[in-house]
Amino acid sequence: MRSDMSEDKHISLYLIPTPIGNLGDITLRAIEVLKSVDVILAEDTRTTGKLLKHLEVQRPLQSYHIFNEHKTVEKLVERMEKGEVLALCSDAGTPAISDPGFLLVRAARDAGLEVNCLPGATAFVPALVNSGLPNDRFVFEGFLPHKKGRKTRIENLMEEERTMIFYESPHRLMKTLVQFSEAFGLERMACVSRELTKIYEENVRGTFEELISYYQEHPIKGEIVLTVQGKSK
Repeated sequence: MRSDMSEDKHISLYLIPTPIGNLGDITLRAIEVLKSVDVILAEDTRTTGKLLKHLEVQRPLQSYHIFNEHKTVEKLVERMEKGEVLALCSDAGTPAISDPGFLLVRAARDAGLEVNCLPGATAFVPALVNSGLPNDRFVFEGFLPHKKGRKTRIENLMEEERTMIFYESPHRLMKTLVQFSEAFGLERMACVSRELTKIYEENVRGTFEELISYYQEHPIKGEIVLTVQGKSK
């Protein structure tokens, strides 16, 4: 822990980035904060429990996910106001980035509580760098709507000149590639990154036409980040 830890005791909520694959990507500071807090909030207690066991961290673990987020925020803020220090972890990566956490952070801030987000693992940064696409200016779009609003969202991006980054699931990747090819053109460059930091990490670059052809022959599994070239000026 940093030598000024005594000055950090007023922090009520820590957001702790967790590895997106390789457990070695946890930071020393993250481990020490996890060992020091009163309670650890986890998107999936089984997933975070395995990580804590690996790190030899023994702290109370409580479920906090998108399905109970609205119900528990007020109670958690009350506990922090009484002096408890909480840490929030997502299953992988930085909490509140396409994961539960935003409502708790906002409520804690509104209550005048101090929040501290540690730097650490997140999937879209290595995917962006690995893609070879321009990364001086980019826009993170996260997950597209599954149904309602999906077409409108894509249409609104047709004039976007910055590199675009999306999260996607394996069973919807082909649908997304086809829809993007129709909106942006078959020759638009993109990169599909999967299983980042893991043994089977793969970054496949090409035009939408090439990517559609490739994944028709190579069904995909694992966590996916899709990076798309912006519209040429």
